[in-house]
Amino acid sequence: MTIDELIDAARNGSTRAAGRLLSLVESSRRDEVLDALGATNPVRIIGLTGPPGAGKSTTVAALVSAYRARDMRVAVLAVDPSSPYSGGALLGDRIRMAAHINDPDVLIRSVATRGHLGGLAAAVPAATRLLAALSYDLIVAETVGVGQSEIEIAAIADPTVVVLNPGAGDAVQAAKAGLLEVADIVVVNKADREGADQTVRDLRAETNAPILKLIAAQGDGIAELVEAIEAHARADSPERRKARARGQILSLAQTRLRGHADLDRLAELVADGRSDPYTAAEQLFAVPVEP
Repeated sequence: MTIDELIDAARNGSTRAAGRLLSLVESSRRDEVLDALGATNPVRIIGLTGPPGAGKSTTVAALVSAYRARDMRVAVLAVDPSSPYSGGALLGDRIRMAAHINDPDVLIRSVATRGHLGGLAAAVPAATRLLAALSYDLIVAETVGVGQSEIEIAAIADPTVVVLNPGAGDAVQAAKAGLLEVADIVVVNKADREGADQTVRDLRAETNAPILKLIAAQGDGIAELVEAIEAHARADSPERRKARARGQILSLAQTRLRGHADLDRLAELVADGRSDPYTAAEQLFAVPVEP
């Protein structure tokens, strides 16, 4: 099928065609797909991040249920670490969200990071534009939650929800990792466990963001989380949207610069004392970056 035929099929409800298009926007044919889409309206994106084991995927599954109850079409982008062997995305998130697999109005896609700094694949902005063109009302982006680089989630999502577990020092560790700097909402999941109240108190000393307690596996607290997300969306502004767009541009620009053909050569000159970082940086910008 041609790209135009795939787009028509996806708009008529074919999840197979939508999946094929998502594969194309992760490939060298990304621009072909985006050109075929034309202008699209912005789509709402909720970002979830946090350390491994916090229950992000369980929280995502509960949120999907809540928004489907509102008759909204939802896409989930589970941004996974790339396999060191194949570059493929892990499928654990799909397994945890199995309850939604047969819902034609829920699309679940695992996206490999492919070495992109920050846990967000370079293809994610293109994927969100594609999903908007396919009439999805909401995108939930879940990142791998591996530390400081996770702050990149704020470049695409509003709000950014940080999911943590109860436990001694979790709030401090999240602060050190930079997660709380970008948290619009903080969730303490598995709140029936010992230490949940203390974690909430610790977090209040580290952030001014709303802090909610949640038992995602049972759905407890999901209604309150949805209300906090909606309240944040109502407070959005052109200035915040511009800041998110700026973050996306800078993130992708950094990724392209890291792959610049002259970077290693310039680094060698600086390391050998034949140049300096300032001159090398100017030269890096002076030479066109390969697409």
